[in-house]
Amino acid sequence: MRQVALITGASRGIGAATAREFGKRGHHVIVNYRSDEAAAQRVVKDVEAAGGTAHAVQADVCDPAQAARLVDECARLDVLVCNANIQPPFAPLSRMSWDAFSGKVTAELAAVFHVTKMALDVMRGQDGGRIVYVSSVSADHVRRGSIAHATAKAALNVFARHVAAEARDSGIAVNIVAPGAVRTDATRDVLTPEAAAALGERSVLGRVLLPEDVAKVIASVTDGAFQAVAAAHIVVDGGAQVLPGRP
Repeated sequence: MRQVALITGASRGIGAATAREFGKRGHHVIVNYRSDEAAAQRVVKDVEAAGGTAHAVQADVCDPAQAARLVDECARLDVLVCNANIQPPFAPLSRMSWDAFSGKVTAELAAVFHVTKMALDVMRGQDGGRIVYVSSVSADHVRRGSIAHATAKAALNVFARHVAAEARDSGIAVNIVAPGAVRTDATRDVLTPEAAAALGERSVLGRVLLPEDVAKVIASVTDGAFQAVAAAHIVVDGGAQVLPGRP
């Protein structure tokens, strides 16, 4: 029987790369998307070409009714990857409105709250499962203009740790994967060639991260080799936080 992986926000970026990675591992992947059906269907084809099976489900996971409909697609659920992300407003506090700030934080938590509650019910009725929350190194670093994004991801980290504590007796392991800067459509304007070159100098990879780099880690922490790992906060940044710039 194929294991079933539900990935929220899987039509592009890290979510799409993660879906393809689970396809390589022979999973059935539920490709969740909010609005871009064509992109989601391309990911479905990629998963199938990689050796898995897949189908796409439209749902805004910030909405409890739509999140319930999404989880209802899962007769079985072995892996949940909470990756859906709301594009944050980038501005300092002096130019940030409360609506913009609270909108990002609220949406970030709503996107995990509803689907997590329902997924836990499914996993508790079987022999456990794995949950991975996709966070960001921004939660632990101060960067001008990132106050809303960093606060939202910090709140996500706390939420994930509490879920890990509540789920541990049900054989459900919960972990956090926190990427650094990743080259995606969403970061196109931020990761200028100069910024990407500077990050590459601080990475063991010698380049800026790609979605596939993060996807491999996400998929790996859900397999048997990581059975004893739970409530971990795994940073995926190529060593940028600690490596000095190369000469």
